[in-house]
Amino acid sequence: MKRSRVNEILREGEAFIRSFGYALPPFADWTPDEMKRRRGDIDGIVDARLGWDITDYGAGDFARRGLFLFTVRNGDPADLASGRGMLYAEKIMISRREQVAPMHKHAVKAEDIINRGGGALCIELFASAPDGGIDREAPVVVPTDGVMRRVDAGGILRLAPGESVTLLPGVWHAFWGEGKDVLIGEVSTVNDDLSDNIFADPIARFSQIEEDEMPHRLLVSDYPAWL
Repeated sequence: MKRSRVNEILREGEAFIRSFGYALPPFADWTPDEMKRRRGDIDGIVDARLGWDITDYGAGDFARRGLFLFTVRNGDPADLASGRGMLYAEKIMISRREQVAPMHKHAVKAEDIINRGGGALCIELFASAPDGGIDREAPVVVPTDGVMRRVDAGGILRLAPGESVTLLPGVWHAFWGEGKDVLIGEVSTVNDDLSDNIFADPIARFSQIEEDEMPHRLLVSDYPAWL
């Protein structure tokens, strides 16, 4: 993705999030220069990979396959072994109308996916087969706001604004907005985007950025090079 396109998506996404009354933390507004100046004080942001995240999954077509995310809080995956510490994470995301976040699962992370407003959130679901792949026959049973719902293999669960679903590790899922763009909340186990995203097809979690202008905000994937 070109940096100019990333900057455009960031500005649009910031406005969309705030249009729902969702207040982002102060560091969301920091410029790259300010983050560099504060580098000695922001290990908690950098190490937990808090902040902006835009991906087209390496496909080069963000409108059709992509996702906009902001990680608000996140613990340390190393604490999961002891069961003590900050074992949770929170994200706010935007799924645009008919923009697919491709089929994937998590080996560790359990997550609540919440429609915070906009259109319907459509989630295609599959169970895991014994070998870990997609089971194209077995139904999936998921909790939706405390009510268990059964979805046939490959069925579409539609969440209206205010509704949510809990996806446990191993549940394959893809999702997109229907009718309008959707603001999505995610509350989960500690988030590890570097190793706990298992895609059905061999695709990249993070996009390669072509630097055609200066960044409006740094993405979490920029931190190693810029900070």
